[in-house]
Amino acid sequence: MRDRRFRQPSFIELFTPKLATILKEGYGLADLRADAIAGLTVAIVALPLSMAFAIASGLSPDRGLYTAIVGGFLVSLLGGSRFQIGGPAGAFIVLVFSIVQRQGYDGLALATMMAGVILFVVGLLRGGTYIKYIPFPVTVGFTAGIAVIIFSSQLKEIFGLDVPHEPAALGPKLAALWEARDSFRPATVGVSALALAVILGLRRWRPHWPGMLIAVALCAAATAALHLDVETIGSRFGGVPNTLPAPAAPSFDLARLRALLPDAVTIALLGAIESLLSAVVADGMSGRRHRSNCELAAQGLANMIAPIFGGIPVTGTIARTATNVRAGAKGPVSGMLHAVFLLGFMLVAAPLAAYIPLASLGAVLAVVSWNMAEKKEFVALFRASRGDALVLLSTFLLTIFEDLAIGIGVGVTLGAFLFLHRLAESVEVQTGEAFLDEDRADDYGGHRPAYDSVAASDAEVMVYKISGAIFFGASATVSAALDEIGRYPRAFIFDFSDAPLVDSTGARALEAFVARLRRAGTVVCVAGARPAVRRALLSAGLHEPETLYAGTVADARSRISPLQRPRDEEPGLTGAAVAGRA
Repeated sequence: MRDRRFRQPSFIELFTPKLATILKEGYGLADLRADAIAGLTVAIVALPLSMAFAIASGLSPDRGLYTAIVGGFLVSLLGGSRFQIGGPAGAFIVLVFSIVQRQGYDGLALATMMAGVILFVVGLLRGGTYIKYIPFPVTVGFTAGIAVIIFSSQLKEIFGLDVPHEPAALGPKLAALWEARDSFRPATVGVSALALAVILGLRRWRPHWPGMLIAVALCAAATAALHLDVETIGSRFGGVPNTLPAPAAPSFDLARLRALLPDAVTIALLGAIESLLSAVVADGMSGRRHRSNCELAAQGLANMIAPIFGGIPVTGTIARTATNVRAGAKGPVSGMLHAVFLLGFMLVAAPLAAYIPLASLGAVLAVVSWNMAEKKEFVALFRASRGDALVLLSTFLLTIFEDLAIGIGVGVTLGAFLFLHRLAESVEVQTGEAFLDEDRADDYGGHRPAYDSVAASDAEVMVYKISGAIFFGASATVSAALDEIGRYPRAFIFDFSDAPLVDSTGARALEAFVARLRRAGTVVCVAGARPAVRRALLSAGLHEPETLYAGTVADARSRISPLQRPRDEEPGLTGAAVAGRA
């Protein structure tokens, strides 16, 4: 028989960038033309978003452009996805703002580089496959929480409120904004309303047009032409530089590394989730498949290098990646060209950015936060079950009122306990009365007869079928069912044909029950145990010949028949054992 097992991919195959794969497949002038058009389209979308994300994070707009240029180029050059677009993301706004408030930009740069090292190591250790185990309610919960915080952070810009020191926490922030309500500027509100109207109008009637860039440009033109009293990038930051900064690494020592480690871990976790979710979205749209561990390694390198050039955390961006796919990109060259186009804007048109009103960027982020919140999924999960609703609301509320890392940690922990509880409840222990003639089990390579209800309920031979995973959460259920046996039979058969796994706790509980059976002189046989289940039972001490093993229940009956003796002929039974069987 031919071996049909799949060959495991080598290290080089797992970590070969998609760019190398594209070039190996053949890359022509037509492909380059398509990637150039897609790259320009993505750059037009990324331009206002990159500056807006940086400003919302408490930094100057050029930090966002540096991130999109350097980080975006490296993600496309080295990543494991054909269409991933890297750069600053809205999901990081809350986290970056908090770190900048506490540690300044140098602390953020160092934490980002540390996160890059973590991502790179996790990728090399092939940990990318484990990100999928984060429960969906957790992802929806913290994404919705981040959306709420982003929106609240833009109220100051949208209404032009005078809040010199805006608190980071949501409650105090809203209180400070309410106290400053009399300082709102009608001109600023008008610019925000214009930007929102243009974005929403173009989305409805001209969905393929770059609505956000057009809205920002129109607002900038209106502000300059009408001399509106509206704060702009130029009035707050002095404009945008037209060159990349000279590379410079942040200073560090052991104490600072230790203080920034929790922030670095949070950046790495959030970056991994966002990047791989974005890659999965691109796979679904294109029919391709990304290399998750290669993608994490590339994200790690991008986060190590981007801060050297003045950048902030880099991750895969779902909206820009989807735009790249829809624009007809052929491969990673489009992402590299998107970074080149952004660099060209900085070199040529950076002075124009000084005229961009911050109110228009606030409107852009308000729309981003609305799109970011997965509203339908949130409502569906809230109605699905109490467990999912608990995980969802815990993550959502903790993200808003406490901390993003705490929200994710508590959500994942609750999700894990919820899963274990459901898994434990799914375990069933069936006695002979449950084995009807029409109940047929797995075939094991040949015909397996139906259960004989009369034989299965025979007092001399007791058959117990255990269905489900026998792990520490379910061991109490199994033990309680086994302890309900009123008398010990002459032979006892465990049917493990529907038990996919047994952990050490479950195996020890079974071993304790089998020990009581053996002391009473009962012959014990295990039927239908898979190799992994059998190994767990053997490691717990259920060895032959004390415990017999058979492929099916029928085989088990055949093995125990010669061993059954009349009660008065059973050898080696002590008085205590006989009394125990009475």
